[in-house]
Amino acid sequence: MAAIRSLSLHAPISAPSTASAGLRARSQRAAVSASFSGLRRHSALRSPSQQQQQQGGRFSPALHGAKSRRPATVQANWNQEVVFADAPVIQSEKVAELLYAVTLDISDLPEIRDGYTKPGQFVQVKVGDAKPAFLAIASPPSVARDEGRLEFLIKAAEGSTAAQIAETKAGARVAVSAVMGKGFNADAVSPPGEVPSVLLFATGSGISPIRALIEHGFDASARKDVRLFFGVRNGAFLPYQERFAAWEASGVQVIPVFSDPEDGWTGATGFVQSAYSAATPVADGSKAGAVLCGHKGMAQDVTALLTEQMVPKERILLNF
Repeated sequence: MAAIRSLSLHAPISAPSTASAGLRARSQRAAVSASFSGLRRHSALRSPSQQQQQQGGRFSPALHGAKSRRPATVQANWNQEVVFADAPVIQSEKVAELLYAVTLDISDLPEIRDGYTKPGQFVQVKVGDAKPAFLAIASPPSVARDEGRLEFLIKAAEGSTAAQIAETKAGARVAVSAVMGKGFNADAVSPPGEVPSVLLFATGSGISPIRALIEHGFDASARKDVRLFFGVRNGAFLPYQERFAAWEASGVQVIPVFSDPEDGWTGATGFVQSAYSAATPVADGSKAGAVLCGHKGMAQDVTALLTEQMVPKERILLNF
């Protein structure tokens, strides 16, 4: 079978529709420029169709002043300036086939460190003048706040910006944007007594924000049924195996699903949606929730399965 590929995380766009919107956009950009006088700026001067093809939707990135810890939210336009700051690479290490764990030092960037508040948020990262990659943050917010680090799990597709980032050495510097996205709305699956079942679904590097959520905590141990269906090609492509025991101890049952298993594999096979179809369903869909991150087909199929089981749509969480 073909390998399961992870969904590229993207930020949505909104093109200006009126002259007044254009004036507001110019005013907002001027304010951002003043707030970020100490940082490098890079304009994303692409047409709406080009950016929508790359990014696939709408977004409202929270941009933060270099000397202020209060976020200033700006509605992005097709030609809006995205502000980047240089961050040193602490390490880049191959952890599975095509997957690299990359850690950035943001200890001197409080506007980024304090801007990461919810698992599921992401940043843009690039090397030099290359096109930026949209990367979900894999470490929980506490690591940014207390240790000054952002950790990522990057799929190094040949010729991509992600591959350039993965190939950087410790001490090299990359450009990183302000934190973007709303993250997972964990309040939608709280309190545990009212939502005793939470199902997690991830494919490939889509495990990144799911890892952040698990390690940030969502009261998994207080729930009756918390399962993670994690789809990859086979064991060689399976990252974070060293973390599974801790995740299990926190109350999350980890179920690797291999689409092209090695000989001797006795676990779940196929795609995560088929693995869930063959598994025990939630006891009461109306009291269940789910968190998804992976390729589009998986998200659509899993959402259809869950809604058939009466899981409320507002409790099916995505990070985009």
